[in-house]
Amino acid sequence: MENKLKAGSLQKALLLVWVAFQIWEVTFGSMDAVTFRAVHCLFLLFFAFTLTETKNRLLRILLISAAVLSAGIFGWFAYAYRSFALSGGYPGALHIAVAGAAIALVFAAGFLRSRSLAVLAAIFFAYNFFGAYLPGAFGHGGFTLRRVLAHLFWGSNGIFGVGVGVSSTYIFMFVLFGALLQRFGFSAFLNDFALALVGGTTGGTAKISVFSSALFGMINGSAVANVATDGCVTIPLMKKAGYSPEYAAAVEAAASTGGQFTPPVMGAVGFVMAEFLGVPYPQVMLAAAAPAFLYYLSLYFSVHFEAKRLGLRGLAKENLPEAKAVLQKNWWLLIPVAVLVAVMAFGYTPLYACTAAILALFAVCAVKHKESGLSLRSAAEALMAGAADSVSVGVCCILIGIIIGTVSLTGAGLTLGNLILGLAGEGKAVLCAVLVMLLCSILGMGVPGVAAYVIVSTISVPALMEAGASAMAAHMFCLIYACLANITPPVAVSCYVAAGIAKSNQWKTGLCAVKIAAAGFLFPFFFIYNDALLIGSAGIPVWKTVLALLTASCGVICLAAAFEGMLYRRCTVPERFALAVAAVCCMAAEPISDLAGILIFAGVFACQYFREAKNPRGNAER
Repeated sequence: MENKLKAGSLQKALLLVWVAFQIWEVTFGSMDAVTFRAVHCLFLLFFAFTLTETKNRLLRILLISAAVLSAGIFGWFAYAYRSFALSGGYPGALHIAVAGAAIALVFAAGFLRSRSLAVLAAIFFAYNFFGAYLPGAFGHGGFTLRRVLAHLFWGSNGIFGVGVGVSSTYIFMFVLFGALLQRFGFSAFLNDFALALVGGTTGGTAKISVFSSALFGMINGSAVANVATDGCVTIPLMKKAGYSPEYAAAVEAAASTGGQFTPPVMGAVGFVMAEFLGVPYPQVMLAAAAPAFLYYLSLYFSVHFEAKRLGLRGLAKENLPEAKAVLQKNWWLLIPVAVLVAVMAFGYTPLYACTAAILALFAVCAVKHKESGLSLRSAAEALMAGAADSVSVGVCCILIGIIIGTVSLTGAGLTLGNLILGLAGEGKAVLCAVLVMLLCSILGMGVPGVAAYVIVSTISVPALMEAGASAMAAHMFCLIYACLANITPPVAVSCYVAAGIAKSNQWKTGLCAVKIAAAGFLFPFFFIYNDALLIGSAGIPVWKTVLALLTASCGVICLAAAFEGMLYRRCTVPERFALAVAAVCCMAAEPISDLAGILIFAGVFACQYFREAKNPRGNAER
């Protein structure tokens, strides 16, 4: 179990009330969407202020006052919105004053919970006014304060729009589920299982990080939380094995980030994508399978080649648990995840499936109460901690409403999309994708994966589709790059957390993470113009998808070898260049390029094999 939540009795009671309210509403409730979102915001802002720790008495009083004011404003909104809408929806002076106070409180909570996103939202908010003075395409006619506040607070595209809609349903439930799993030992189980599987192989300690972070990251949905949880175990192990502090931190950051687009859960962001696309979630899950597999395959071989280059061995056999023993002891922790996947497979909604999985988790913990330590008190503490974990990402989603509201009011999304298309040219999907990638990296800086995806997809997906990409490919492209922003300098939040644990240089850690995850930055460009790497794409035969996946797998291995400078033995500079070319050819998913890539790879491998036979003592250990 984790450390107990630092909260007073009233806060703990209200956290339990919030959990009960959320679970009831997403399963049986009949409250209208806007009212439900308003109540959700009430709890989010209340806890954003009251759960902020401070020893300053004056600041504490201000935080409590802000929490009470937030509860009053959003509670009144929930009560008054129906009559406001039925009366024609024209805001009076009181409505505008309340809107101004609410948005000020949202920014205050944002600066406490996600300063970088709060700054970005403030820039968008200011654009409503100073955009009137900008020349060219980004200029607009200008809006009064009254119209901006009415649009952002009382309109459907503002803070009660899609961002809070996602937070109040998918994010809250799946963050709660992930936190409950962690509290009852799921993370420790994954670490032990990964240790048993790969701990004794070359670079085993780093491979443990890759496996465990992937498995837990796909459920908890937060790369930063995953680093903080798993990194405390895996990073010291990697340093002890011989990896540099920067490399150890980078591996953990890169592995934790990929969990957000790894099926079957995808950290809840997959469900958001399914809503945006209007398709069943299994279709999104299938499409994400190949990109996630390629990403983690590249990480696996990156750490493997680095270990070979450094001559690092795996852990001693006597220090490893047996996989069979680990499963026999903790198999019951897999039941809730199996229930989640099975319920969705039978056609039920993800929210219903998540509720069933939470109930299954408590049921199996009750049966295995000695192993799980479940009691009425521990169950309540786990639920409270899960709700508290959802506060920061929830506040981010409210801030997203300000960004999306500004985009819809000013037409900035259409303007930016047209600008990207103008720079790239009609039909030039790859060049358009490069510009979108840069935009994703900027807008996703310091923002949780699901929040970053909502922001960038709103602006970038239309431009990619106009350039010729399919809807699924455009959304998947934005999702992957929004998530990878967590390890992209200068604001590589996951790397900063990992660097703190490893006591390494933050910039070097960030750059090293980009190198390790290089394949993740490359292969999305290829499914932009060729859907063969997205399983289940319309009109793509199964054999073509399988062939594309096999050759792309060869490509990511080549890229890992090129960046690490190691294949069968240490690579020369020309060999590294040839492997990089082979990687691009193999990932292009075209028959001629695939054949060329495989031949180049085979040629480099053969050269190294025969050179090894002639000079076996001049090589690093394999």
